[in-house]
Amino acid sequence: MQAKVLVTGATGFIGKRLTAALLGEDVSVRCLLRRRDAGIQSGTESVLGDLLDRNSLDNAFRGIETAFYLVHAMAGSRASFERRDREAAENFVAVGEKCGLKRVIYLGGLGEEKDTLSEHLASRLEVAKILQRGSFQTTYLRAAVIIGAGGASFEMIRALVERLPVMITPRWVSTRCQPIAVKDVIAYLIGCLKDERTAGKTYDIGGPEILSYREMMERYAEIRKKFVKILPVPFLTPKLSSYWVGLFTPVKPSISMPLIEGLGNEVICHDEEIRKMIPISLTSFDEAARIALAEEVAVANERTL
Repeated sequence: MQAKVLVTGATGFIGKRLTAALLGEDVSVRCLLRRRDAGIQSGTESVLGDLLDRNSLDNAFRGIETAFYLVHAMAGSRASFERRDREAAENFVAVGEKCGLKRVIYLGGLGEEKDTLSEHLASRLEVAKILQRGSFQTTYLRAAVIIGAGGASFEMIRALVERLPVMITPRWVSTRCQPIAVKDVIAYLIGCLKDERTAGKTYDIGGPEILSYREMMERYAEIRKKFVKILPVPFLTPKLSSYWVGLFTPVKPSISMPLIEGLGNEVICHDEEIRKMIPISLTSFDEAARIALAEEVAVANERTL
């Protein structure tokens, strides 16, 4: 059995799935929660604390050697999310060092420093650098679009195709990315925890296909047997497009706007070292989308019971 691990961001899109997977691997899990009513899975230990309040964190880190860092500030107000991301990471490092933390596994985003990164991707990279300066060893997983029920990127694709049979879109629909199924992300996170050789390393993680956003929307439409016509135009900026995304999708503007601003950056894997270290069978985009749709149906059925 693994020693108890700390999961930050445990109630989020990745955190919920990771917590369940860790419990399935017989790993003892402590979750850092900001509210008592956050709704965490049974079988875990929950500790109240806020990464923006350094003095509230000691109890969460006490006795912990390994932590997952799955936090980002986009879920709050759009204003100053970079500052909140920076402050949260700095507080995490300070308390982690004080309490003897040995390993951190961080899920961030793909994007090269030499590129003109969006605020969102630049903030993800800055968080990685802050964590890597800590006295503990940081494993940094860099992912592009994660496909899964409840994930912001998938929910935007789904809502646009379902609600807009004809779309006038900006040029970012031609941007290439390497989408990865959420279950594969979880498999890599668990794999890194189990394999000490990954400590202190950085890995790109992606699925088996490189697709444009247009191709992902068209593939989703085929799965759902929906008609969709996509008409890219040169004058529609990411900021303008974020407004109509806000009108037609359930994703909060504080999340959708930074994501859309980042769609001008090509996000594909530049190395496949992780596939040698943690050999898993990667899930295609179509299969990941079908799994996400099935999960949404299951959740909807549970709510009606």
